Order: sequence, then C-alpha cells, then structure tokens
Amino acid sequence: MSEEIRKGLVGVVADRTAISEIDPETSSLLYRGYAVEELAARCTFEEVAYLLWHGELPTRLQLLEMEGEGRAQRAMDERVRTAVDLLPTTAHPMEVLRTAVSVIGATDPYAGDRSSDYAKAVRLLSQIPPVIAYDQRRRRGLPVVPPRPDLGFVENFLHMTFGRVPAPVVVDAFRISLILYAEHSFNASTFTARVITSTLSDLYSAVVGAIGALKGPLHGGANEAVMDTLEEIGDASRTLAWLDETLAARRRVMGFGHRVYKKGDPRVPTMRAALGRLVEHYERHDVLDLYTSLERAMAERTGIAPNLDYPSGPAYHLMGFDTRLFTPLLVAARVTGWTAHVMEQAADNTLIRPLADYVGAEERHVAEHDG
Repeated sequence: MSEEIRKGLVGVVADRTAISEIDPETSSLLYRGYAVEELAARCTFEEVAYLLWHGELPTRLQLLEMEGEGRAQRAMDERVRTAVDLLPTTAHPMEVLRTAVSVIGATDPYAGDRSSDYAKAVRLLSQIPPVIAYDQRRRRGLPVVPPRPDLGFVENFLHMTFGRVPAPVVVDAFRISLILYAEHSFNASTFTARVITSTLSDLYSAVVGAIGALKGPLHGGANEAVMDTLEEIGDASRTLAWLDETLAARRRVMGFGHRVYKKGDPRVPTMRAALGRLVEHYERHDVLDLYTSLERAMAERTGIAPNLDYPSGPAYHLMGFDTRLFTPLLVAARVTGWTAHVMEQAADNTLIRPLADYVGAEERHVAEHDG
C-alpha cells in the first residue's frame, strides 16, 4: 500500500466533534467552547455534565431536573453489590468497576434502546460513585454507607466513601478534579467508546470498553503511578538521585509529558492550586516539597512539564482515597465525556474500520508444506 502509515494514528483526524477542543499550539482545552479552567472556577460538576451532554450550560430548572433524576438512582442495586462481593479484593478496582458497569447494563431492560442513551448516561453518572465508594470500604472491612439525596454529587460521593462530608476545601478540590477530568476529545478511551458505538452496540458496552482502555498506565492509570513514584522517592532530598537513576535506565516518569500538549497541560495550574490548598488544610508540606522537587528536577533534566495526573495523584491521596482507586475516580468524571461522545457518534454514525498495511508472508499453499 502506498498510503502513509501513522503508528498510533498520530496526527490523524478521524472525525468531527462539537464536544471539546484541544489546541496544542496554545495549550488550551475547551468544553463546548468554554475554557476548562473557567468551568472549574465557576461551575458545579453537575452543570459541566449537563453542558457536555446538551451543548449548553443548564438553566436552574434544567439543572434541578437532571439532579432529581440522578439523586433518585444513587442507591447501588443489590445485583451489582452481589457481583462486586464475588470479586476478590486482590482484583484491581478498575476490574471491579468494569464488571459493575457491565452488570448495570445487563439489568437495564432498555439497554439496546438508542433513544434512551441520555437516561443511561445519567444512570451511570449516578451509579458509578457508590460502586467506587463501596469498593474502597469493603477493602478496608467497613460497611456500606447509603447515599444522601440532600447532598450534591460531589458531597454525596465523599460521604459514601468516608462516612462524612469533609471540609469545604476538600469538597472543592474534588469538584475541581472531576471537572478537569470530565472530557478530553479523542483520547484512547473515548475513541474506544466511539469505535464500539460505531458498530451499533449499546452505550453500556461502549463505557465498559472505555474503562478497559483507561485502565492502562499510559492512559488513566498514570495517576496511580504518580503516587507510586512519589512514595518510591520518599523524600525531596532523594529526588535528584532517583531521577538520574530512572532516566539512565530509560524508564518513563509517569505524570509528565503529553501526547498532544507540547507547551504544558492547561489543566495543571488549576489542579496544582487545589493541591496547595489541600496541603495547607492537612498540614502536609512534605507532600508539596516532594511534588515540587520532582517537578523542578524534571524541568532541569528533561524540560518536560507535568500533566493533570501529576497534581491529581497526591491530591486524591491527601483526601484519603486508596491509590488503586485513583483511576476509577477518573472514570466517575470521564463517563460524562464518554457518553457525550457515544451520543454524538450514534447521531451521525459511520462504522469505524481502518485499513492495515500487510507485511506478512507472500501468498502460499498448504500443498507446498512437506511437514
């Protein structure tokens, strides 16, 4: 074949989207035309979810209607809890969540009804947090905490996980992280969801596939790896020695660099500021010292800037989430973007089926084999 092959589809424009825009030249990220840092500063997570699904920020009545639909579905279905309980606590939480979403889809009698995809999106947004919260609690030997319909999405999520609503600074940092993670154009997991949708499969199948893609350390799993890295270094005084050894061994430093952004991830300053407020709240300046030392050392040694996973990892750690829960937290946010893309793909669908350049053996025949 004479066509140019672009490994990893680098630089390939696969389709059009009205959901989000990444500009690598200016290092900006827009959700439906709004700068993500502005949304994080001024909006609730529910408002951003509505924006991604509908294209406009909601009116007060529209927001109340969506919130009402979601709050009515917060309790974890007993069939989902049974499925989670059957899985060993040695299973990665992403494997647990992948299974739970599959069960949620299997118990929806309208799973294959394309006209109810928005209702499914609201359902998943409501039912993923109790699964994540319960999974952390069962691993710690703690009982399930029922949802509170009087709380907003962020407060209720934290309440179900920790049995209480933490201080406002913690709630706000979590809100910011969810908004920053909610959508990111045609990344690997989103593209996976669109490919599955293009086959006319259902929304739940698309989200299950997206979760599988996000599990990889080169995608969503990076925020877990960041915390593992910081714990491995241990103290800011060891950072340079650790980094020099790591670079000499040609090992990847997770949480730094980005496939698209070449001038820095625009989400980082907002999340870094939220991390700073958490450090002050918890009086954990050792965390910030270690964070800053690696950021500075990477800049000096490689010139590579951090991505969103770098500040979000230690932020989730300070909030009290187990490290293996970090990527499921990303799912709780990104399910809004995924489902927005599922609905966009379904509305103007073409089966996604690229070609491949064959480099195997020339045509041959079994009769020529004398074995």
